[in-house]
Amino acid sequence: MQLGIVTLFPAMFAAVTEYGISGRAVRSGLMNLELFNPRDYTTDKHRSVDDKPFGGGPGMLMKTEPLMASIAAARRAVEKKHAAGADKTKVIYLSPQGKTLKQDSIIDLAQRESMVLLCGRYQGIDNRVLESEIDEEWSLGDFVISGGELAAMTLIDAMTRFQPGALGDEGSALEDSFSNGLLHSPEYTRPQSINGQDVPEVLLSGDHEAIRKWRLKQSLGATWLKRPDLLQAMSLETEQEELLEQFKQDYLHD
Repeated sequence: MQLGIVTLFPAMFAAVTEYGISGRAVRSGLMNLELFNPRDYTTDKHRSVDDKPFGGGPGMLMKTEPLMASIAAARRAVEKKHAAGADKTKVIYLSPQGKTLKQDSIIDLAQRESMVLLCGRYQGIDNRVLESEIDEEWSLGDFVISGGELAAMTLIDAMTRFQPGALGDEGSALEDSFSNGLLHSPEYTRPQSINGQDVPEVLLSGDHEAIRKWRLKQSLGATWLKRPDLLQAMSLETEQEELLEQFKQDYLHD
């Protein structure tokens, strides 16, 4: 995957290029990130990257000319490095007004060969830039952060998990919370007993079918307790309905 990142703070992206799963993916060539700072495309001696909005009001906007120039440079660089063609390289603006990122949208985005991510700052960008240069807007949720860098890094990290070869175990991403619409079941590791709390016996039994049912039951239960809205959006199979009912009975009688 080829990624062009338009940001006023390129140094922040060391978090995804040098550390963890995403850093390993970058080093191995599974993902390529190229950073474009609008400040490098300014023409005034002060290298200004913000400007006052017409009509007044608080705050500033990202300066239009260097922003458009950096987006164009990022698009050219990304398209030069892959064979998908210009029509398949989308420019994505990380914005609180965008569609909320979900696991299924992350999976879809992760299949693309390339994209340009625009990290907004200040009060945002000129609407004409939005209309002429931006293909999609995505958001982390209904809240505002100081800039799009953290949102872009979150998106990159999430997409990395679905790049073939990025994870040590290819099945890990398929078992993440939300991958099947449910939260993940509880997990346990050594020691077998901590402060009088023991690992559930079923996980020590070696009975793979019993373990599968236990994990599904716990996954359904965790979703029911923590995110009932997810269950409301699902159509449960017979086994799932039965296991959820068992969990509810166990929970209510504890």
